[in-house]
Amino acid sequence: MADERRTRSPLMARVMARGVRAGALGTLALLLALGGPAEAVRAQDVPGWAGVVPDLDEVVDFDRGVSEFRAVVERYREDRGALLRRWDVPFSERRRARMREFYQGWHEALAAADFDALNRQGQADWILLRNRIEFELEELRLEEVAWAEMEPLVPFGPAITALQEAQRDRLPKIDARASAETLDALAERVTALTAEVRAGGVRGIPGVVAARAASYTGQMGRVLDDWYAFYAGYDPLFTWWAETAYGEVSEALDEHARAIRSVYHTADGPVVGDPIGAEGLEAHLKHEMIPYTARELIAIAEAEFAWMEEALLEASRAMGYGDDWKAAQEAVKQLAVDPGEKPRVVLELHDQSMAFVQGRDWLTIPPLADEVWRMEMMSPERQLVAPFFLGGEVIRISYPTHTMGHDAKLMSMRGNNPHFNRATVHHELIPGHHLQGFMTDRFNAHRGIFNTPFWGEGWALYWEMVLWDAGFPRGPEDEIGMLFWRMHRAARIIFSLSFHLGEMTPQEAVDFLVDRVGHERANAEAEVRRSFEGSYPPLYQAGYMLGGMQFRALHDELVGSGRMSDTEFHDAVLRNGRMPVEMVRALLTGEELSREFRSSWRFAG
Repeated sequence: MADERRTRSPLMARVMARGVRAGALGTLALLLALGGPAEAVRAQDVPGWAGVVPDLDEVVDFDRGVSEFRAVVERYREDRGALLRRWDVPFSERRRARMREFYQGWHEALAAADFDALNRQGQADWILLRNRIEFELEELRLEEVAWAEMEPLVPFGPAITALQEAQRDRLPKIDARASAETLDALAERVTALTAEVRAGGVRGIPGVVAARAASYTGQMGRVLDDWYAFYAGYDPLFTWWAETAYGEVSEALDEHARAIRSVYHTADGPVVGDPIGAEGLEAHLKHEMIPYTARELIAIAEAEFAWMEEALLEASRAMGYGDDWKAAQEAVKQLAVDPGEKPRVVLELHDQSMAFVQGRDWLTIPPLADEVWRMEMMSPERQLVAPFFLGGEVIRISYPTHTMGHDAKLMSMRGNNPHFNRATVHHELIPGHHLQGFMTDRFNAHRGIFNTPFWGEGWALYWEMVLWDAGFPRGPEDEIGMLFWRMHRAARIIFSLSFHLGEMTPQEAVDFLVDRVGHERANAEAEVRRSFEGSYPPLYQAGYMLGGMQFRALHDELVGSGRMSDTEFHDAVLRNGRMPVEMVRALLTGEELSREFRSSWRFAG
């Protein structure tokens, strides 16, 4: 029989001794009990990677020391995901009420949990989950504000929402005639509102709010389509009554979205975004554990940008172009390889960066990680929003295809020349994103819910800094290529935060990238479009360089002082999983954790 000490944690014994209460607190206590024994995980207590198959005893030993809160986090993640799939209509009042109830219940359960009984990894997860839940509650509050701002342009939204949510409530057979009457009234209401918008009757709506309303109108059209498709064809009486009225509502919604974009000029310029304002940025920064204001971060980025401009001038002079850095950069862009040659360049750069990193014994690289990555070519459509590499286990290469126009082909080649790629291949593969994903899928994978661009993108950007400092650029051409990306990351902080503060338009952001960084205009438009059109959270673009600065500061603190070796530091970061970098710091420095833990680390400067 196994030793009971190894199969039952002290917390489990206490829970079983006193019984488990019903409700959220009882569930949380039971999940806590299933988390594992209270042994702190150490950086060296991890499976070895001498071959493809690890030592299984070491795998088991590692698992015994992971967070006692792991099962709790996994339960929260799954329950939240299930609810959001059920309550999926955007800006639904019932959805907000249900999610608020869910988050508040979990917040109360966390407050009642025995924090001091957890091991350090469990305490870290408790803090991370509390931080996440508080952010979710604040996001619900800000969503209410956003709805109130745009509601005058889309007052019909709740009626469409009610149709879908009635179907999701699993009500008895639908009243076909009543549904047709509801749709007919909706069509009339939307059409009348569209006429009012075109006549200038709905005034005082800012352009960004109007753009949000136009987008929401499109979303409501898709919600209506989903609701209608559930019944149409399957219920003959419903189809007979509702088909014509449904078509009228769909057409009215399309026309309403066009009217909003036309009257409020939301389609002007290459990109439209929805700035979240100073209050929204404050909530996101708190969630990411960044104890700076947005304007402080812009000042940090401007200081970083200044030294890069000096380094760029030095490289330009070394190439014989004096202070005309744009001419030097143009010469580097002209060194793009012929179509069909790009995969070879990626392989060569991968081999060079791997040899560079492995030769310095900076971190553990499992052989399997290097074996499984692969390449794909990016479609022309995808390149409109991702004009450069995307990476991970699959590195997606952006390079022109035969279907692209002549100017588009040239811009893609120029922006993806081998010297620019010197900072991006290792960023996307090893030791960057692919190695991140490989390790976090195997160690503390439950922390994926706490993922942040300051950890994810920051880690890959940190390695750009490390390789630059260690002499990875082979000459001024490589320096110009690598500096292009460093300046781009600093520019991202400046333009993204300025945009969300309402101090820079998308067009001004495009001009900034062209004039100050040297982007091709089409590539700059694609980058700004990617930043603002909703695929990425508001702080994503700022997370690259600021996260890299966090890791660099933490490396200086721990490795620079001799408390850890390079390998110990880098391996520990990856094996502890995804989380705000300040929590990485707390775990690696041995900082005492408490319920009152809040972000305070001023990592810059």
